[in-house]
Amino acid sequence: MSSLKIFDDDKPTTPIFDSNTVGEADKITKIINELKQVGVRFEQWQTIESLKSGATQEEVLTGYKREVDKLIQEEGYLSVDVVSLTRDNPQKKAFREKFLNEHTHSEDEVRFFVHGKGLFSLHIENQVFEVLCTRGDLISVPANTRHWFDMGENPDFIAIRFFNNPQGWVANFTDSDIASQFSRLD
Repeated sequence: MSSLKIFDDDKPTTPIFDSNTVGEADKITKIINELKQVGVRFEQWQTIESLKSGATQEEVLTGYKREVDKLIQEEGYLSVDVVSLTRDNPQKKAFREKFLNEHTHSEDEVRFFVHGKGLFSLHIENQVFEVLCTRGDLISVPANTRHWFDMGENPDFIAIRFFNNPQGWVANFTDSDIASQFSRLD
């Protein structure tokens, strides 16, 4: 289940907000509202039960064509692809390490989780927002927002990625060690 924890950036073990303490009926609404206050788009899409680990890019994009086309029309994205990583990928450790350090992008980082989960940590002003994205979650991290991403030691996820930059994912690392002070995805 999706969750949000907010920390002061100098207190990585003491959340000032934890959506897990909110009733289940209010949880997603509370997450959406907290993230909206800092300019982060978060929403949930209906999921397709048959799309699980091993689904191809074509199957995923065909299954979510209506939603993808709508978002492209709304936001003007130039390219879309699917990233899929499983526990048995021999390069999983290197892929994980690539995203664990704080960085920014010159464009929004937009991901829709078709399957599995991932932990986005957003460093906004003097707070860190840990957003656990799970199946059905769409997150849009605004351009130039300091953040990092953890897929866990044994990743198993499929996500649709949206880009305004035809070159795709380009990171600008901050050289800060703040990411090492915060939670990792189990």
